[in-house]
Amino acid sequence: MLDPHIIDCPYCGEPIEILIDRSVREQQYIEDCQVCCRPIMLGVSVEEDGTTQVRASGENDA
Repeated sequence: MLDPHIIDCPYCGEPIEILIDRSVREQQYIEDCQVCCRPIMLGVSVEEDGTTQVRASGENDA
């Protein structure tokens, strides 16, 4: 099941919609910003209670 989630691009600050696969509990991947086309590193975790945590960072962020 794919759920939409809104994040702010760490480069241009624009809100963008990503789709999260909630059947995978922990995942990390790169998705390009739909506005500025720069790569966003995403870390997604689905908690036991069903809440979703999304971490978005630029490729050079620590």
